[in-house]
Amino acid sequence: MVFASKIFLVRPAQFGYNPQTAASNSFQKLPEYSRDESSRMALAEFDAFAGGISGLGIQVVVGEDRAQPHTPDAVFPNNWFSTHPDGTLVLYPMEAEARRKERDPLLIQKISSASAVRRTIDLSSHENEGRFLEGTGSLVLDHVAKTAYACISSRTHPGLVSEWASATGYRPVAFRAYGSDGTPVYHTNVLMCLGAGFAVLCAESITDPAERGKVIGELEAGGREVIRISQEQMAEFAGNMIQLENVKGERILVMSERARESLDREQLEAIIARTKIASFSIPTIEDCGGGSVRCMIAELF
Repeated sequence: MVFASKIFLVRPAQFGYNPQTAASNSFQKLPEYSRDESSRMALAEFDAFAGGISGLGIQVVVGEDRAQPHTPDAVFPNNWFSTHPDGTLVLYPMEAEARRKERDPLLIQKISSASAVRRTIDLSSHENEGRFLEGTGSLVLDHVAKTAYACISSRTHPGLVSEWASATGYRPVAFRAYGSDGTPVYHTNVLMCLGAGFAVLCAESITDPAERGKVIGELEAGGREVIRISQEQMAEFAGNMIQLENVKGERILVMSERARESLDREQLEAIIARTKIASFSIPTIEDCGGGSVRCMIAELF
């Protein structure tokens, strides 16, 4: 595996519950607080998270969100862009109209400078045709094997997965997955995470036995032990993790406190045998935004 030692975060200006995204994201919850209070709490969570990641020895580049236009989900930049080890920057088409405004030219310039971009693939025009592919939310990537896992949903169009794969040279592994209430899982990165020698996977969410076997077979063929999590643990964001590498070359699996607390002893032991763990408390961002630590982190290669 190739792991990022530099990441891009966006400090939110006016974080809040977005009804446009809630239609396809069952992880979102209506806030108990006012929008101003939710925004204040999320900002405090973000600042503690960004400082904590930096303290691990991982380089953090922070982009500043702007109050206007209003982008309530700006804290999740991994959905609108990705960078790749070969110097490619990809811009993605977003399902929610409010989220399309997150592709700020000033942020793109900062990303390009921080990651030495050599070419850009812009897929955002597919929004005009109602076809969406939301970055490393939609795609969980193995940069060594050049494999892209993609859970098909309203935010992950199968045709665009194929187009992206052709443009980048990755091999797609597409499947469908469902939450315990029967609704499609909106993003691949909430049900699976790839690490060195292991993968965290909510296998039971992939209801088709053939597709489930295909995904597990791919992971095991790549030399990974599959650490299975339940639907209930997925709902606590136990699949929404990312392994990074610090300046000492240490690999660290980053997750939320909620995700870590949902894991049982056997699962934790299987993970700790292979990597260090760092966890952070971001309950407001998780509840109102419907995303966790992995969604907040965009890798810079």
